[in-house]
Amino acid sequence: MWTAFLIAAAVVYLGFLLLLYTTQRRIVFRPDPTAADLAAAGLAEQMTEVAIKTRDGLTLTSWWAPPVRPDRRTIVYLHGNAGHRGSRADRIRDYLGAGYGVLLVGYRGYGGNPGAPTEAGLYDDARANLAFLAAQNLRPEHIVLFGESLGTAVAIQMATEFPILALVLEAPLASVLHSARTRYPLFAFDFLVRDKFNSVAKIGKVKVPLLLVHGEKDRTTSVRFGRMIYDAANEPKKAHFIAEAGHNDLMEHGMAKAVTAFLDALPTLTAGAVSRGEKPHQVPDAERLSLN
Repeated sequence: MWTAFLIAAAVVYLGFLLLLYTTQRRIVFRPDPTAADLAAAGLAEQMTEVAIKTRDGLTLTSWWAPPVRPDRRTIVYLHGNAGHRGSRADRIRDYLGAGYGVLLVGYRGYGGNPGAPTEAGLYDDARANLAFLAAQNLRPEHIVLFGESLGTAVAIQMATEFPILALVLEAPLASVLHSARTRYPLFAFDFLVRDKFNSVAKIGKVKVPLLLVHGEKDRTTSVRFGRMIYDAANEPKKAHFIAEAGHNDLMEHGMAKAVTAFLDALPTLTAGAVSRGEKPHQVPDAERLSLN
């Protein structure tokens, strides 16, 4: 009897393990494939659609607004795993209104773009968007990478590859494996994870100023992952762990104000200094506060 029970339990376990393995990309990536529309997002007067060609032959659409001045920072916005760029309109309005340049990255498989998302694919999409900025003659010391949720992993990877001014992380994950262990503790194994997004192993390679914002009531990406990233990051760094915020309401708790204050306090460097990873200034240590 016990033998039959153990065999049945093993079959159920292996079946669920196989199910998670085969469906994991549908869990990690939740794109809205419908075409993102600038007018519907209320950004037609501020941004333009630009065609971005990836190295694997896809032509993607991103949204672009150049900075109001040559010395103004440009934010490369890398959104999270769900929706598409059109659903991020309210997240970038304050930055556009303040005169920052914004490149709202359109990923493969999202918002009418061709292809299907993978970790390697999203990295290639981000690289192609940064190449677009280089073609606009934007200097590296004016480029800020902004990652939201899963997009923080893309931003961190790009920060290890490209000279930039600074890095902003909103509700970062530590890795897909860490997140999987939280939700599926009996089924999460590194060798089964196809898209690892192992940010906690990479953040130590980033040498530019960091701002990290995370809600302590985040039920999607636990704040402990934000703390793991922050603890592993190099100085200069600053964190806002917001007591009353969750995952999707950080803008309601003053995130845009914190980001603009952080960016406006950054000096403009020479391209050589940025590429060498020099630290231009120090920012205060982590704070636990409300930003209202």
